[in-house]
Amino acid sequence: MTIKNFSIEYDAINSKNTFTNGDTINGRIIVEVSKETRIQSLIFIAKGKARVCWHEHYGQHHHHVYWANEKYYDVKHHILREARQDGTEVIGKGRHVFPFSFKIPDRKIPSSFKDCIGKVVHNLKAELKQSMKLTKKAKTHFTFVSKADMDIPALMEPQYGCKDKSVKVFGSGNVSMDVHTKRMGYKQGEALKVQVEISNHSTRSVKPKFILYEKRSFFAQGRRRVCTNEILKEKIEAVATSSKESVTKVITIPRELPPSILNCSIIKLEYRLKIHLDIKCARDPEIKLPIVVLPAFEAPAVTQPPPSAGFGFEAFGNPNQTPWSTAPQQQQASQAVAPPPPYAAYATYPSFADSSNKGTGL
Repeated sequence: MTIKNFSIEYDAINSKNTFTNGDTINGRIIVEVSKETRIQSLIFIAKGKARVCWHEHYGQHHHHVYWANEKYYDVKHHILREARQDGTEVIGKGRHVFPFSFKIPDRKIPSSFKDCIGKVVHNLKAELKQSMKLTKKAKTHFTFVSKADMDIPALMEPQYGCKDKSVKVFGSGNVSMDVHTKRMGYKQGEALKVQVEISNHSTRSVKPKFILYEKRSFFAQGRRRVCTNEILKEKIEAVATSSKESVTKVITIPRELPPSILNCSIIKLEYRLKIHLDIKCARDPEIKLPIVVLPAFEAPAVTQPPPSAGFGFEAFGNPNQTPWSTAPQQQQASQAVAPPPPYAAYATYPSFADSSNKGTGL
């Protein structure tokens, strides 16, 4: 085989190997050939896109597939193209390194995301075309985390909810609950303070419980698919009968929790804080407040050259580079290669599908 290795890799800019709006990704396409080889073109491609797809069954033999796509950018750079009159370029035997640089558009683009129903993918590709041969392709993904959107309405405003409940079965009286939070938006790892005022004028004790959960919504062809999943649960001491209490509960937003996705028309990742009073033999009164999880960004590393990111490809810095290898030698071959974080990092929590397309009240 003439082409021994065809791959694409890029440099990380922080220890998490994530990128955001306006960042520049530097990397290289590697072509290793066993003999002098003619190439028609070598193309670098960067794509950001979202896709959703699910099946719904109607009866025993009928089902429908709902799907939708959304594209955010599709950039092509021709690295080698028709350099000679015959439309080909000749490269010599050995390993060739073709550097590329790509700036992520500085506009509203959704973060990387993966679910069994839908995903947001950011890819880097390379295509090598030769006459009378199949096009060779190499691909890697990078993890994109969108900058915090501070224009979300009421993001930094206090949130409030109240609920009254009459206790009639195996008891009597009235229970009321008022809930306050300082704002709707919180960074990953930040403390969320919930102030709860409970008036228990009933003959039963009540136990306040707190649940932070996610809501994943997928939209296609006028339909909606919703999945919800609990992330964490907290509780406080029961409030006795005929008493009034004001308590403050501190809930830490998990540091690894994916940021909210609110800037994609076919996928939404939202969070809710549900506070409910556990009353035996009665329907629990509950309040739901919206929570927006904002990314906590790490500053780019500037003290040392970043590691190369790819899927097990060679480290950059071969001393036997051909004249095409114009990129500076940044690394030692012994340096570790840091692959991009798996999509699972942005889908940490399993989801439970609810195929209902009606409003869920979540």
